[in-house]
Amino acid sequence: MKLLRTHSSNVDFLVLVKQLDADLAIRDGDDHPFYDQFNKIEAINHVVMAYENNVAVGCGALKPFETGTMEVKRMYVPSAWRGKGIAKEILIELEAWALELGNRKCILETGIKQPEAISLYKKSGYTFIDNYGQYAGVENSVCFEKLLKK
Repeated sequence: MKLLRTHSSNVDFLVLVKQLDADLAIRDGDDHPFYDQFNKIEAINHVVMAYENNVAVGCGALKPFETGTMEVKRMYVPSAWRGKGIAKEILIELEAWALELGNRKCILETGIKQPEAISLYKKSGYTFIDNYGQYAGVENSVCFEKLLKK
């Protein structure tokens, strides 16, 4: 597997995000429009793509949240590629990139209807935090943070 650091105009990223949004529309149901408004990808400068034999098999992104903190966004691996450790490798690369940019922490939000994501983040050293920002008080959201180590 090859990892590529890129940005939100990467064509393969756009394709995977379209698949992600279709999956989330099903999982989120009536709540999807609420979540969708916070998942716009214009001008994301930190995207990691995973490739296997030149096929895009996963993606993830970082957005600045506040000084010293990046927010993990748009993590996705198509179902045919799940269970192979791809998301974990993308997350490790995102964390390394966040550190290189001078950050000390990553935060993220995911939905309770995404058990695979919750499992990944727990296994990767993320801990539950109170729902932040627009997710405060949202019952179907769970938020995590991880302090980054050099």
